[in-house]
Amino acid sequence: MEDIKEHLKDISEMRAMMERNSKFLSLSGLSGVSAGLVALCGAVAAWWYFGKSFDFIRTPIQHTREEVYTFFAADAGLVMLFAVGLAALFSRRMAKKKDLPLWTATSKTLLINLLLPILAGGAFCLILLWHGAVAFIPASMLLFYGMALLNASKFTLPEIRYLALTELVLGLACAVWIGHGLVFWALGFGIAHIVYGAVMYFKYER
Repeated sequence: MEDIKEHLKDISEMRAMMERNSKFLSLSGLSGVSAGLVALCGAVAAWWYFGKSFDFIRTPIQHTREEVYTFFAADAGLVMLFAVGLAALFSRRMAKKKDLPLWTATSKTLLINLLLPILAGGAFCLILLWHGAVAFIPASMLLFYGMALLNASKFTLPEIRYLALTELVLGLACAVWIGHGLVFWALGFGIAHIVYGAVMYFKYER
């Protein structure tokens, strides 16, 4: 009986070791919460900029096209900068807490699989902007981000798939109701991240 328990313990330890080597386990739930809060701040800034309206397609605005494009670029850029910075900070803290290396072959693979669809999506959004199809940019951002998360999910915790599917559903809905892109943007990048991050925090970090 003792031998069986020892074998089961060895198998459990081997499985945990293999999981540590094959998956990035330092992704903190607080990273998701902070990213969501930053995204909501960006959405509120856009709401205020467009005269406190969620429908920026049909609402008359007192800005030139160049000013609108500059604002969108600055708003999205700052949101991404702060979200990535906070995610790196909390993930580093999580890795230190678990005594795990942050920068490994697995984390590099995860980053590559995450960035490729995001870069493709960014290029596609620029093409939409060039053609003047601004209404479809929020939907495209959500869809490509969802595909990026789904692509990277096999290298980290499996729960991230639910966030990926949420982003994809919201992206499709946003493409249908194009006039409310800001609402879906806030739901996808804001609320969904906060809910996901909170669940992950209470499940793995408390």
